[in-house]
Amino acid sequence: MSARLDRRHFIAAGTTTLAMPFVSRGASAQAAWPTRQIRMICSYPAGGQTDLLARAYGEFISKQVGKTVVVENKPGAAGAIGTAEVARAEPDGHTILCSISTTYIMNRVVMKTPGYDMDKDLTLVSVIPGAGLLLVANPKTGVKTLEDFVAFARKNGKVNFGTYSAGSAPHMTVHELNKQYGLAIEPIHYRGEAPMWTGMLEGTLDVAMGSYTAAQSVLQSDRGTVFAVHSKKVDAIPDIKTLPEQGATSKFFTVSGFSGWAVPKATPQPVVDRLAELCVAANSDPKVKEVLNTFVLEPAIGFKDTNALYQRELPIWIESARSLGLEPS
Repeated sequence: MSARLDRRHFIAAGTTTLAMPFVSRGASAQAAWPTRQIRMICSYPAGGQTDLLARAYGEFISKQVGKTVVVENKPGAAGAIGTAEVARAEPDGHTILCSISTTYIMNRVVMKTPGYDMDKDLTLVSVIPGAGLLLVANPKTGVKTLEDFVAFARKNGKVNFGTYSAGSAPHMTVHELNKQYGLAIEPIHYRGEAPMWTGMLEGTLDVAMGSYTAAQSVLQSDRGTVFAVHSKKVDAIPDIKTLPEQGATSKFFTVSGFSGWAVPKATPQPVVDRLAELCVAANSDPKVKEVLNTFVLEPAIGFKDTNALYQRELPIWIESARSLGLEPS
């Protein structure tokens, strides 16, 4: 009898012992992070939207966890240089990437060897859904709605439509509008928004498309008229309808892109969850609010919602990008 009781006791104790380390490992991994300084690699230049988001959220995270968050700018190759460095980093939560959907989605289409595989090498933690991009017409065109623009393009044949890079959302917008309305618009690609909007100010463009904040130099000088927004309304100009609201039917006009954070793939889930929680909590921080308001951005969302957004938008971005027929470089 005693032997049987001892055996039962041994089995029960063993079962409990096997179960407990799983719980304690998770709890301790979360409690222990971070143990040292955190590197937040921003894969775009200092002073831009992505950099300012990295610094505002990084400062908040630093205050919450009691460790310094150092933002390092590693720009180049549409974010691929900094992203590849994070993909190779130790998966312990002490190296974080801050980048945009171009890096997380588009590079797999436009680059032969970006230096990382998004789905194999990285885990998205939290993202900030993108704001609606503005379609702005030169006042001389008389364009005030999408219908006006289509009529203008058909009448004039040649339309100077500025984008901030090949393979960008504006480039795909031109392509999708051409398909739906039978137009032959040729996009004019610039190296970034600043020179594109300068082209609009100088009067060399009929239309340009980009962010609300970057377009202010054009709008405030009355050198441009907003006639549509790409995918979602912009709070600052609520009367301007989206492309779908004006009859554009492409699925691409339902996606908004995003900015956000990722870590190396094998980073423990408790660390990923904690970091996502901190990103969401940062939304209430005054400095973070200021940056979000400046760029007319929505707050950061949690891990589950982030990955649902990614999976929903990924195939649409990929299909639209491949339809451009760009040769990967």
